[in-house]
Order: sequence, then C-alpha cells, then structure tokens
Amino acid sequence: MIPPRFIRLSAAALVLGALAFAPAWAADAKAVPAAVPPAAAASASAPDAATLDGRVQDIKSDVIKLNRDLLVLEEELLFPANTQVALFVSMDVGKMFELDSVQIKLDDKMVSSYLYTPLEVSALHRGGVQRIYLGNLKVGEHELVAYFTGKGPHDRDYKRGATVKFEKSTDAKYIELRIKDSEAKLQPEFDVKVWQ
Repeated sequence: MIPPRFIRLSAAALVLGALAFAPAWAADAKAVPAAVPPAAAASASAPDAATLDGRVQDIKSDVIKLNRDLLVLEEELLFPANTQVALFVSMDVGKMFELDSVQIKLDDKMVSSYLYTPLEVSALHRGGVQRIYLGNLKVGEHELVAYFTGKGPHDRDYKRGATVKFEKSTDAKYIELRIKDSEAKLQPEFDVKVWQ
C-alpha cells in the first residue's frame, strides 16, 4: 500500500515540474529574431502566444483530473470498505426545530462536531444530505450517540440526543441521522437509521 503522503508528493512534483517549463515556453513565445521587421514579429508572436495559452490550459486540465483521481485513491486507501463507516445528517421538513449544531460520539469517543450556517440548514430543508463523518471501525458491536442542539418550539433552546447500537461487519456501514417533525407531539424527533 502506498502511503498517501507519497501520492501527494508525487502530484506536487508533477505540478511543479509542469509549471517549471512554463517560463521556458513563455520565453520561446516572446523570442523573435532581431532581423524580422516589427509587423512580422507581431504576427509571428500571436500564434505562439495562442499555442502557449492552449498548452497551459491543457496542463491545468490534466492537473485537475489528476488531483481528482488522487483524492479518490486517497479515500480508498485511508478508508477501505471493510472498515469504513460514514455518518450523514438529513432533515425532513424541520419547521419545529432550527438546527445549530450536531455532536457525534462513537464508542464514547467524540468523533465529530459541526456548527451549521443558515445556508447549510436551508440546504438540509430542501432535501440535502450532509456527510458529517467518515472513518474506520473494526468489526464488532458499536454504539453511536448523536446530540442535536438548536431552537425548538416557541423559540426555546433545545438539546436532544439519539442513540443506536449497531453491528459492524466486513462491509461498509452507512448511518443516517434524521431530524423529523412530529405533528402528533408538536415537537421534533431525532432518529438514527442504519443502512445495510
């Protein structure tokens, strides 16, 4: 297995190497023989500048693609499927609760804490789902505790928790923390769903 820092170093070396040639291309594009009249020099440098710009854009595109591939590879190396656990937050309607923050404990260890902006809460109201944690867990039984804080009914401070015990197998585990409105109780409900 290749350590992620070496992958990052290789990508950085590739980018720096590509950028090191850019000044040489620029010098080539600007270099015009002294015997050429100024009008001819202007027309000769225009195609070279366009070619140089095209090369630079191609290199930028290649670097972006390489960076994307390296990020995917890094995630696969750091979080293999047999130990991976991912936690998501979603909100159904959410008129009875204004979310401020979420804290997550796995096996009595704080693994994530997130403070929401109004734009992020609005995105959750529109059906967005946020990945709040991605990590590794060994096979076996585990306990997840999530604390939700915000404003509840009648603009009162509200803090509630949700707990679930789950069995981690050799497959990746996906867990959704859901915030729902309960019309019958006139208050929010917090639910944890473990996806198989």
